[in-house]
Order: sequence, then structure tokens, then C-alpha cells
Amino acid sequence: MRRRLFLGLAAALALAACSGGNAADSAAEAKAFMEKNAKREGVVTLPSGVQYEVVRSGPEGGLSPQEADEVKVHYEGKLADGEVFDSSYERGVPAAMPLAGLIPAWIEVLQKMKPGDEWIVYVPPEMGYGESGQGPIPPNSVLIFRIELIDVLPGPGRVQLG
Repeated sequence: MRRRLFLGLAAALALAACSGGNAADSAAEAKAFMEKNAKREGVVTLPSGVQYEVVRSGPEGGLSPQEADEVKVHYEGKLADGEVFDSSYERGVPAAMPLAGLIPAWIEVLQKMKPGDEWIVYVPPEMGYGESGQGPIPPNSVLIFRIELIDVLPGPGRVQLG
């Protein structure tokens, strides 16, 4: 009886150690990806670790969103291995969302964009879904988004100039 209990406990500990290792491995892989990507020409790295490259710039003078605004975007999200996990392009309809309800990386970069801008955004795990993951997104995943900001719908009390 004691032997079975010991073996069961040992197996549980081994399983826990392995799953922790996978999370640590994923975090290390994400860090390596972001470090390598930062060296690519045209990639800008923000202090938060989020990276972006400009694909297309919209007209000058557009309204950059603020956190209380809603944004209308077309986007595609994929994992570092290229697997697409979400795409408004595939649905054929842009998405309108309150900026404040998005992942930290989106909140940060969208406030730097103007309507008509299209960027590729590289999101380290801590600025995306982190250690928990989300649906088809595994824990500690680098996320790569192609984001096209179509419009900014100003939040309460915000006046659009122009």
C-alpha cells in the first residue's frame, strides 16, 4: 500500500515537473523569438517589449485612439509557427471594439496608429495572454498580429477635430 502511494505521488510530481518545464520552455522560446525578431530591419521595439513594423501608413492628421475610444480594425492573429487563430479578414467584416477591453499590446500600439495605418505587431506573452493562454492560444505564446486601423470612434467627452 505504501509503495503504491509512493509511486502515485512520484508520478504526480514527475508530471507536475514536466508540465512546469513545458511552460518554462515556452517562455524561453518566446524570449528567444522576440530577441531575434528585434534585430530585423524595420522592427521597432517599445519599452514594454512589444514590437511592430509599419506595412502602410495612412493619411497624415488622422485621429489616434485613446483608451476610452472604440476602434474599428481588420486583423489577423497568428502564433509564431504561423498558425492563424483569429481573423476578421476571414469573416469578411472588420471588428469594432472598445480599446480598453483589449490585450495590453493592442492598447499600446493602437494608440500610436492612425486610421489607414497597417502594422505587423509582435506580442511577447506578458503583453498578450501570458502564462494562462486563451482558447487556441497556448500559454506563453508570442502572438503576431496584422492590424489595419480603419476608424476611431471617439469615447464619451472626446471631440474629434477636423
